[in-house]
Amino acid sequence: MDRIRVLVADDHPIVLDGLSKICEAEEDLECIAKATDGEQAVRLAREMKPDVAIVDIAMPKMNGIEAAEQIKAECPETAVLVISAHKYDYYVLACLRAGVSGYLLKDEPPLQIANAIRMVYSGKGVFDFETTSNLIRDLASDRSKQGTCSGELCIRELEVLKLAAKGMGNKEIGDKLCISEHTVGSHFVHIFRKLDVKSRTEAILYALKQGWFSIDDIR
Repeated sequence: MDRIRVLVADDHPIVLDGLSKICEAEEDLECIAKATDGEQAVRLAREMKPDVAIVDIAMPKMNGIEAAEQIKAECPETAVLVISAHKYDYYVLACLRAGVSGYLLKDEPPLQIANAIRMVYSGKGVFDFETTSNLIRDLASDRSKQGTCSGELCIRELEVLKLAAKGMGNKEIGDKLCISEHTVGSHFVHIFRKLDVKSRTEAILYALKQGWFSIDDIR
């Protein structure tokens, strides 16, 4: 029986070793290479042409989304499965645009990850249900509001939104920008009104789609 040849890329040794062991524990899977950064992942994919590449999002030298995009460009037959610690739906959106076949969280049980490898290899998509559901809801809401944006954001508002995309709360944003927590809240009120959105996630998705900042800016 031919085994599914898997490349694993993660900058955390424990996760990297764990993912490779998941592959080796299954009779039909084989870990053929391990990478500790995005550039190495792309190079190994180019050289070894794996059936499936498992890629983490937050990696040095090149983030996982850029790595996935390059792997798909150079090795179109390789299915890319992103495994991340983050539920951010804007990450899922960026991954979909990069051409990945799946997006799972790192807390998935080993059997689930092994089955996901088999599914993306067979041409199916595998995405975390909660994160994808949030993304679909936000995109549907965004489509219903197209053309209603009352104006672009000022520089300070973009700074606030970018820090929010990094996962910071109002107090952390205020400390970073040397402004009060109340002022940060006021900026969000203005951001929501200008973009006609109701949540930070919707605002971040809008900013990413407009190109005001990129996934790499907030990695």
